[in-house]
Amino acid sequence: MNQDGLVRRVAERAGSRTGTGFRFRDVRYVEVTASTNKDVMSAAERGGGEGLVVVADFQTAGRGRLDRRWEASPGQALLVSLLLRPAGLDPARWYLLAGAAALSAQFACAEVAGVATVIKWPNDLLDAGGGAKLAGILAEATAGRAGAGADRSAVAVGMGVNVHGGPPGAAVLDELAGRKVSRSDLVACWLADLDSRLGDWDRIASDYADACGTVGRRVEVDLGHQRRLLGVAVGVDSAGRLVVRGEDGGETVLSVGDVTHLR
Repeated sequence: MNQDGLVRRVAERAGSRTGTGFRFRDVRYVEVTASTNKDVMSAAERGGGEGLVVVADFQTAGRGRLDRRWEASPGQALLVSLLLRPAGLDPARWYLLAGAAALSAQFACAEVAGVATVIKWPNDLLDAGGGAKLAGILAEATAGRAGAGADRSAVAVGMGVNVHGGPPGAAVLDELAGRKVSRSDLVACWLADLDSRLGDWDRIASDYADACGTVGRRVEVDLGHQRRLLGVAVGVDSAGRLVVRGEDGGETVLSVGDVTHLR
């Protein structure tokens, strides 16, 4: 992967939308960084505009949800983060930003690699055949002020996909596809599809609810502080939150939690 080739692939995928109508025109490639999400958050705090994309070959301090470490050998994963400034979207629905990213990742895996995936709430991609984790998405929000009271609210959306290799037990895109998959093609497809989705929040919510493989499953949810919820995931609401019907018949709406699919 290199800067020029990556930018070219993104432009090819976006087609005519690479003009003023396409968000993701500032695409930057680095060989090594501590964290692509941290890079994007730092840019946001300096007043950077929506649409910045940072892609790396290796992260020295990559993180997943719940501060878990994201492990990937150099050049083996797609490691990417982007900056969004969701003006006009209620912060209570910012979960939909990561949901949109998950939908676009699902599309890109099918389009570029011919691989079917399932979305596990909130934003993991699993191999549709075996259920192993293929990708994870992390959204982090920040807020500040910049001159004249301008709102600097921003969300960094990061994604890691096991493309050429992954941790023991994880799904690997090359293995599922039966061939070597281009990381540049994958990120370009992801960005083009995501750009076409953002803004239509009700459709994103509906599409995410339909695509979420957690719905209909018996689940155990780790709520932290030694609290657990057992039940059946019965839906995803319009803000992207999971609705679980507990063993007592009551329904709980979750914005956070570590979900395990049970048999």
